Amino acid sequence: MGRAFEYRKARKLKRWGNMARTFTKIGKEIEIAVKAGGPDPSGNTRLRVLLQNAKAENMPKENVERAIKRAISKDTSDYKEMVYEGYGPHGIAVLVETATDNTTRTVANVRSYFNKCGGTLGTSGSVTFMFDHLCVFKTAMKDGIDIDELELELIDLDMTELFVDDENIINIYAKYEAFGAIQNYLDEHNMEIVSGEFVRIPTDTKEVNAEQREAINKLIEKLEDDDDVTNVYTTMAEEAEE
Repeated sequence: MGRAFEYRKARKLKRWGNMARTFTKIGKEIEIAVKAGGPDPSGNTRLRVLLQNAKAENMPKENVERAIKRAISKDTSDYKEMVYEGYGPHGIAVLVETATDNTTRTVANVRSYFNKCGGTLGTSGSVTFMFDHLCVFKTAMKDGIDIDELELELIDLDMTELFVDDENIINIYAKYEAFGAIQNYLDEHNMEIVSGEFVRIPTDTKEVNAEQREAINKLIEKLEDDDDVTNVYTTMAEEAEE
């Protein structure tokens, strides 16, 4: 499950081909985190990890500082995290995460993308149950670490999967609610957190042919091109890696 997600994520970043969108997404997440827990990373678990994410993506320091300043300014709008659900072409479930300061605009845009691409925007809860909501941490390999022992200890913290990737980075998947506990464990054991995020992984996927995939990707691309959209997840099976 985790490895499949990493492949999907790589394909998405390749399709975007532009880190400006990633910087915008992280900037919004930083603003939301600061609004919720304050600008001090030592007392704000979510913000601390987002700063690591920004570093991992080579986000310029001034971009990070601007996001924090916007969050503490009384003159800026509050971003709300909204989730929209529906079905794309050929019965593929689609879940759209957004961060927006204008929900009326965002829902209208999302609905229009579904309609134009042969899909239908659904009601809350219509497809959420088809996805596991997880947190994912990437941490640098540490000298002397026993992976089997680490896995046993993290299982007690609701970890669902752990593997070491080709870059010798430890990937940890856990239940959504385990974010704070996993982060605290990694901090307490002086393990360098490369990144941490929330993801939604389909519990089951649907195979499609090339023509169907093209139609579904058209909807995904329209959604991902919207500045309010932060993530798009579907139940479409991934295309075999060449």
